[in-house]
Amino acid sequence: MRWDGDLRYVALGDSQTEGVGDGDESAGYRGYADRFAEHMVAAGARVEYANLAVRGRLAGQVHAEQLEPALRLRPDVATVFAGVNDLIRPGYDPDAVIGHLETMFAELTGAGAKVATLTFPDITKIAPLTRPLLPRVLDFNDRVRAAAARHDVAVADCFRHAISTDRRLWAPDRLHCSSEGHRRIAGAVAHAMELPGADISWADPLPPLPTPATVTRLYDEVTWLGSFLGPWVARRIRGRSSGDGRVAKRPELIPLVP
Repeated sequence: MRWDGDLRYVALGDSQTEGVGDGDESAGYRGYADRFAEHMVAAGARVEYANLAVRGRLAGQVHAEQLEPALRLRPDVATVFAGVNDLIRPGYDPDAVIGHLETMFAELTGAGAKVATLTFPDITKIAPLTRPLLPRVLDFNDRVRAAAARHDVAVADCFRHAISTDRRLWAPDRLHCSSEGHRRIAGAVAHAMELPGADISWADPLPPLPTPATVTRLYDEVTWLGSFLGPWVARRIRGRSSGDGRVAKRPELIPLVP
C-alpha cells in the first residue's frame, strides 16, 4: 500500500480507541488512533481521519453502531479493536464476540480498506486479581489472529511483547493505557501496517524499576480494588455503562493538519 497520497482513516472501537487514559475530560483525549493517524502523516500521507469509538461499548455494539457509518466514509485504512468489555463480563460468549469482529474485518476489507487490529496483553501481570481471566485472553487472542489471517488484517500482537504489561504503560485504573501506552500501541499498529519508517522500537523496554515491597504491592491491590474495580462492578449491577450518553468524538472525516 502507498502511504504518500490522500488517505481516509476510520477508527472503530471502545475506550482504548477513543483514547481514554491519554488526556482528560477537560482537555480531551488523544489515544493510539490519533497517534497512528499522525504516523500516517509522518509517512507522507494527506490524511482525513474519523474516530467512531465510544467507551464502554461491547463488540456487538461496535458492530451495530459503528460499522455502517464507517463504510459510508469509504476508508482506505481502518482499525478495529473491541472485545475487552465483553471478556471481563460473566456472560462472555467468545463465538459471538469474535463473530462480530470477523464480520467487521470482512466488511471493511471487502470495501477495499487496509485493516489492523490488536491482541490483548497478559492482563494478569497488570492486575493480578484478574488471573482467572487469562484462559479467556489466550483464547481470544488465538481467535483474533485466526480471523485476521482469513481477511488479510494486520495484527499488532501486543501480547507477545513484555513491554505491554509494564505498569508505566497503564493508567491507574489498569483498564486503559497511559499516554506512553497509547504511544506504544500507535507504534505497534504502524509497524504492523508496514508504514515507512516504522519499526519494532515500540516494544523496547523501559528502564527497570525497583521491586516494591510486599506490603506496598498489597496496598496497591487493595486501593485498586476499592477505587476502580468496585465502582466498575457497581455499574454492572445497576446496568450502567461508562459510555451512557456519549457519542463519537470525531464522527466525520476531518483533515489532519501536519
